Order: sequence, then C-alpha cells, then structure tokens
Amino acid sequence: MRKTLGWLLSLVVLIGTMGAAGFTAQAATAAQPAAAADIKDQILGIPGMSLIEEKPYPGYRFFVLNYEQPVDHRQPSKGTFKQRLTLLHKDVSRPTVFFTSGYNVNTNPRRSEPTTIVDGNQVSLEYRFFTPSRPDPANWANLDIWQAASDQHRIFTALKKIYTKNWLATGGSKGGMTATYFERFYPKDMDGVVAYVAPNDVVNNEDSAYDRFFAKVGTKECRDKLNAVQREALVRREPLEAKYAAAAAENGWTFTTVGSLDKAYEAVVLDYVWAFWQYSLLADCAAIPTAATASDQEIWDTVDAISGFSAYADQGLETYTPYYYQAGTQLGSPDIKQPHLDGLSRYGYQPPRNFVPRDIPMTFQPAAMRDVDNWVRKNAHQMLFVYGQNDPWGAEPFHLGYGTRDSYVMVAPGANHGANVAKLLDGEKALATAKILQWAGVAPAAALADAGRAAPLAAPDAQLDQVDLEREPQLRP
Repeated sequence: MRKTLGWLLSLVVLIGTMGAAGFTAQAATAAQPAAAADIKDQILGIPGMSLIEEKPYPGYRFFVLNYEQPVDHRQPSKGTFKQRLTLLHKDVSRPTVFFTSGYNVNTNPRRSEPTTIVDGNQVSLEYRFFTPSRPDPANWANLDIWQAASDQHRIFTALKKIYTKNWLATGGSKGGMTATYFERFYPKDMDGVVAYVAPNDVVNNEDSAYDRFFAKVGTKECRDKLNAVQREALVRREPLEAKYAAAAAENGWTFTTVGSLDKAYEAVVLDYVWAFWQYSLLADCAAIPTAATASDQEIWDTVDAISGFSAYADQGLETYTPYYYQAGTQLGSPDIKQPHLDGLSRYGYQPPRNFVPRDIPMTFQPAAMRDVDNWVRKNAHQMLFVYGQNDPWGAEPFHLGYGTRDSYVMVAPGANHGANVAKLLDGEKALATAKILQWAGVAPAAALADAGRAAPLAAPDAQLDQVDLEREPQLRP
C-alpha cells in the first residue's frame, strides 16, 4: 500500500498597530506547504513502535527500535513481545532493503551489499527468540519459520506506508534462508530477494552431498593436512582435555547441556574441517600446523582458532539455543562421515537435541524444508541465490525449476561462507548487479540497456560496509 503524505496548511496572521491615528493593518500570508513530519516522528507514529536509541551517522539517520509483535500470529490475543530492529534511513524516495541475519541484530549502523547497490534504506530485524526478542514466558512451539516470516510481514506492512518504493529481502546463511522463507509465505511483499549462502537441507537424513564436497574441496594436500590435525586432536585427547578443563575453570565454562566436557571437546574437534572451509580460504592452509610434528599447544591453538573451545560450553550454547532448536525441529542439519576418525570418535556428530536444554521439547517436522524447496523450484520470481564454491553449506543449495521466472543461482569461485555478488565472475557480477537495481526500481538507463554497465549506486563506506560474518555453530543432524 502506498500512502502520500499531505502537506499541512499554515496561516500566519500579522496584526500591527501603526501611527497615532491607531491605523491597524491586517495581513494574512497565502497558504504555504510546511515540511513533512520528521522521519523519527513518522516511525514512532506506527502503533507498537518504540525507540531504543538513535545513533548519528553522516548521510543517514540510524534508529534502534522495538516493535510489538504477537507471540503467536495465528492467535494474536495470546500476548505480545517486543522484537528489536534497526533502521538505516537514507530517504523515503529510495528503495528499502529488508535484512535478516537469522540471529541477533547488530545495533551499529551497517549496510548489506544490496543496500549499497541500490543506495537505499535498510531495515534489519532480530530473529524471534534471540534475546532480548524473546517472549516471556517462552513457548518454544511458537519458534518456526512461518511465525518468523509473519514477523517480517507485519513490519513490512507497517513501514511500507512510509517507505513506499520497492523493497528487497536479503540475508546471509540463516539470514538467506529467512529471506527465502519470507518470500515463500508472503510472495507479494517483496520486489526481489537476494539470498546469500543459504543452505537447503531438504531431506535431513540424506547428507551424502557433504561427503562428496569434502572429498574434493580445495586440494588433496590441504584436505590431508586438515584431516591429520583433526585426527591428532583425538589421539591426544587426554592431554588436550586437561588443557580444556583448565580453560573451563579459568573462564567459568560448564557443560550441563551437552552432558560432559568430553562430549564438548569432541564436538569442537569434529567441527574443525568444516569450520576451516566455512571461514577460511585455500591459501590459509599454509598456516595449518603439520600434525606429526606439532606440539600439544599448536594443536590446541589451531583447533581453538578455527572451531572455538567455548562453542559447546553452556555459556557458548546459550545464545544459539533458538538456532539449534530450529535445526532439530525444521531446518535440518548436515552429517559427514569423516572416516579418518574411525576408532577415535566416541559420539560421532551429535544431534541438535544435545545442544538444547532438555526442558525444551523438540519434534522434527520433515515436511517443512520439502515444502520450501518445492515452492522455490516452482514459483521463484526475481530471486537470486549466491553461493561460495568452497563453502560446505553450498553442498545442498536451492535449485530452480521450470516454473521459475527471472531467478538465478550463482557460485563465486574459491569463495567461502562470505560469498557475495562482488566475488562472482565479471559476467555474473554484472548481471546480478543489474537485476538487483532493476528489481529495486532504480536501474539507470545504461544498466537497463547493458548489464555490463551496472554498478553499485552508493559510494563505498568502510564502516557501513563491514561484513559481520556470523560465527555460526555447526548444525548437526
């Protein structure tokens, strides 16, 4: 819906008394248009919207906000909670990008790649159940992909009255999944979707694509080097777990949720190879120690740097409880065989159930991802999926079928989980940029005539364009 802001009419009457004769002159100005209400006042005029803070940034207005949402969109009378979001305001005449990370929202000014390309506004939303955007009490049954999409729909509907130009949805990884689910459930809201490195685990128990990925990613030399370090970390379990216990005591880590320090240790080690390819590049393999000659400290340091020994402590898991809950109820999670660890692994890849407190019930819903995958294959319209060639999450990507229109899947060569349009080959980068501009309704005539001339409309900004690559926990089956 579009809403045109009307001009407020003002009439100023000037009355003066002049001269000893008491001559009085009266003049009225002609009606003049007054300035539109300040953008902050317009935003806060939305029912349920409240301001947390405004942070200055040159060329923009940046607001951290709360929006009152139903706990259950199917039964709005069952109560509400406050969901945190941010708004990077450029101008109401510009398009708007709806960004989601799928996790907590960053409360500092940031600009996603599509926002830079279209030189637009950006709304960034915190995913429900990530604190502080969590109902109290929390009924975890209300954490699902439809409820989250409905959060986005309500915010879009409210803000569209102010930001009337085209809207695009975007996000990376779980945020890319979130943007895709939003499009599946509310396909009339957005004018385009740019989903980065979005996993698509359609059949949760069939994960051979990941085994094929790890058998060929990078070079054999690098694969062997990583596997050797991972194996050595389990061979040296006793001395390294002693270091882990000392670190836990120093940092106050506990292991109630996962069950024991031993289970947490192995979970961290089993993440090692996956996490390397997710966040590192092939060139980084040179810095990996040689397992046979490495000291215990060197093995500890490389595993900690890449996997993170705090990840499976209660304190590390707590933030990501909603993530693991969704992995174990709808999203699914990958499994990999890792035959080089045969005889050393005691637990294998542990399921998401092991990373969620036991008082939270979980039941897996296998139809959820099949539904989304089927919808994308048949109905995708003005959707772009971007993946990294060396990113494990790209082993099971979204696919497009015959029913799709003006939609694309592109792969950035050699890229990891930080793949984006800028890392694509020149031809695909130009096409992707042109499509984003076109979907946003701001493509210059030159770009419409020749995609090769398409370029971002906003000037680079080192602070705004920082990439906050989410250090995601590894999803498990």
